[in-house]
Amino acid sequence: MKLAMTLMVRDEADIISAMIDHHLAQGVDTIIVTDNGSVDGTTAILEEYSARGLIDLRHDPVQRKQQWSVVTAMARDAYTLHQADWVLNADADEFWLPRDRSRTLKEVFSEIPKSYQSFPVPVVNLTGRPAATGSGLQRLVYRDERPTDALHEVGIRAHPTSDAPHIGSADVHVSQGNHEVSLESRGRPGEGLEIEVLHLPWRSWSQYRNKVEATGLAYESNPGLAPSPNHHGMRDYARLKAGILLPYYLLRHPDAEELRAGEAAGSFTRETVLAERLTSPVADTGIDAADLALQEHLAPALRDAESRVYSINDRLDAASGTIQELRDELDRVRADRERIDYDRAQYLHGRDEAQRTIDQLNERIAEFEARRAVKLSNGLRTILRRPGQ
Repeated sequence: MKLAMTLMVRDEADIISAMIDHHLAQGVDTIIVTDNGSVDGTTAILEEYSARGLIDLRHDPVQRKQQWSVVTAMARDAYTLHQADWVLNADADEFWLPRDRSRTLKEVFSEIPKSYQSFPVPVVNLTGRPAATGSGLQRLVYRDERPTDALHEVGIRAHPTSDAPHIGSADVHVSQGNHEVSLESRGRPGEGLEIEVLHLPWRSWSQYRNKVEATGLAYESNPGLAPSPNHHGMRDYARLKAGILLPYYLLRHPDAEELRAGEAAGSFTRETVLAERLTSPVADTGIDAADLALQEHLAPALRDAESRVYSINDRLDAASGTIQELRDELDRVRADRERIDYDRAQYLHGRDEAQRTIDQLNERIAEFEARRAVKLSNGLRTILRRPGQ
């Protein structure tokens, strides 16, 4: 059984080596990587892995959010060039591993029937204290399982969407974001074969600021994608342009008191597998005390504002649903009316046709009776004219 992974990366020098090392240790046979014009040293790191024959490295410097097409091409090559039985389409901040930590991905996928084709794999964000720089591998050691309302308070719409591993295929299509594929899911791994993805989306202020800016500029350069204004990356891009992204970055990281309370409530659970198995290539540095103090001052107002934003969005969504239901009902009424009008027209047409037929029959009867009367009259005259009559 051959297991492959695809990656499209840009400016991930703080974590890319740990990510590749992790998946090689998990038994991934082939890692296809496309570098999307990195400028932070990521390219040199990848070229070193490529020189050692550990990855299939490609370059695509165009930055127009063409992820779906690039990843689709890599996913197909994983099968056609590397004969992969299973393909994992991942991001540089995602660490795939079995729920049974004593096993490897290679071992688990060897037992998953290929007849499943694809299946959803849950993605769990890891969180902890914020930092100015650093990979966060030893710092972000809590599974973020906060309820949705609590996420809304800190400017997060929802927990991550599941990823979708799939069997090797020459014509598979991978959607933007890697969360869906064209191959239908026909089963899910049972007990002992479950897989999950540990995700580190907000590793440091430096990394996140650069990521938000790159995402926003890329979407702006490709207006055909037209993400929703509520898209998390575009909302943060708007905050960056307004000069208020740092308070939001800090807000979504729980402080020590929140972590203690969250652990007791089950909202935060310690998850140290990455910290135990991997080393941080970039050292963590603390946030400036003045920035922390400002964020603490703004936090109550930010939480209140975000809660109101999501409440309004929920009401707008509900109103949109109601409006759509009314529009659908109006369409049904219009269709019924058109059908009634059509039936009425058909009835009138049929009635007119029947009346014309009756009139024609009446005319023929009248003609027949007239001819008959003439014949009778002529016959009578003939009888009267006979001699002796």
